[in-house]
Amino acid sequence: MTETDLIPAISATPLAQLLASTGASPQLADYHGALTARELDAPQKETVALLSGVAVHDLGWLRRVAVLGQDRLRWLSGMVTNMVNDLPANTGAWNLVLNAQGRIQGDLHVWRDGDQLELEIAADQYEKLLAHLDRFIIMDDVELVPLNDETPLGLCGPQSGEFLARLGLPSLDEPLTTLRTQWNGVNLRLVRAYGVLVPHYQLWVQAIQLPALWKTLIEAGATPVGTTSLEALRIAEAIPTYGIDMVERDLPQETSQMRTLSFSKGCYLGQEIVERIRSRGNVHRHLRQLELSGPLPVSGAELTFQNAAGADASAGQITSAVNLPAASRILALAMIRGEAELRNQPFTYSVDGTQGTARILATPPILEVKQQRTETA
Repeated sequence: MTETDLIPAISATPLAQLLASTGASPQLADYHGALTARELDAPQKETVALLSGVAVHDLGWLRRVAVLGQDRLRWLSGMVTNMVNDLPANTGAWNLVLNAQGRIQGDLHVWRDGDQLELEIAADQYEKLLAHLDRFIIMDDVELVPLNDETPLGLCGPQSGEFLARLGLPSLDEPLTTLRTQWNGVNLRLVRAYGVLVPHYQLWVQAIQLPALWKTLIEAGATPVGTTSLEALRIAEAIPTYGIDMVERDLPQETSQMRTLSFSKGCYLGQEIVERIRSRGNVHRHLRQLELSGPLPVSGAELTFQNAAGADASAGQITSAVNLPAASRILALAMIRGEAELRNQPFTYSVDGTQGTARILATPPILEVKQQRTETA
C-alpha cells in the first residue's frame, strides 16, 4: 500500500450527484474537500446574480457534528476561541481551533439550540479537526456524533430575503441565526450565515428532499452558480479560507478576524498566547484586502514596497485574488508586513514580467455591477 492509497477519496456532493443523474455534466472540482460544479451558468450571469440578484449554490461540503454529554458546554468552550456558554438559543459563532502555542489548526462554526450543541466543519478539515478535538476528551462526559441525515443548499444575493419571503419562508434579521420550520411538507433548517456585501443563507433538508428543493429554487428564479463565482464573492467580501488565506503557522490576530475571538469567555486551548498578544503588543503582519491595478496574480505572488532607506523590500504575499469583470475590479487578500503597512504607500507585484500595483482597502468595496446586455431581435 502506498501513501496515496491512505488518502481518502474525494466524493461528489449530493447536488453534484443529482446533476449527474439528470444528464447535466458540469465540470467538477475539489472545493473544501468535495467535488462540485465549477460553473452552472454563464460566468458573467452568475456574478451578477450573486452581487445584484439572488443565486442558489451547492453547500454539500459542509459537515455537522453533535456535541453530546453532560460536560459538553464546559469542554467545548475550552477548545474553541469564541463564545459557547453565552451563545443565545438558535445562534452560532465562528471559531478558530488552536494548539497550545496559539497557532491555528482550523476553523468551524458552533451552533446552539437550547443546550444542544453542533459543530459545522468544511469537509477538508473534518477528519483533522475531529481527531484534534477527540484527543482532548479525556475524563470528560463528551461524545462527538456525526450528523449525516441532512444536506444544504446555499442562497445568497441582495434579493435573497425577498426571494425567501415569496416562497413563504422567513429571512431571519440577523446573521448567524437559525430556525427550523415546516415548509411544503418538509422539515427545513434555515440558517442566516455571515456575509459582508450580500445576505447569505443555508437551507438544510434530508438528502431525499434535495431534488425538489433545487427544482423549486430554480423555478422561482434563483440563478444557479458554481464555485468559481462563489470564490469571487468570498474574496470580494474578504472572508478568508483556512488552508489558503490563513494556515497552521498563523496566529489569530494575524488573520484580522477578530469576530472569531472572545476575550471574556475564560480559558481555552491557546488562549494564553492570544491574551498575551492583546495585552502586550501587536503582531508583525496582518491579512488585508487589496485592490489591484494590473494583471491578475496567483496565490503566493510577492508584494514589494520601498522601505525607509529607499530600497525595495518585501511587503508580503498575496493569498487569494480575483478579477471581477462585472464590477471592473481586481481584488485580493494578502498577508502584509507591519512595516509595509505603516508606510501607507502602494505595493508592487509582477506577473510574467508585467508589473501591477496594489493598495490596502480600509473598508469593503462597493461593487457597481454591470448588467449583461440582452440581445434583441
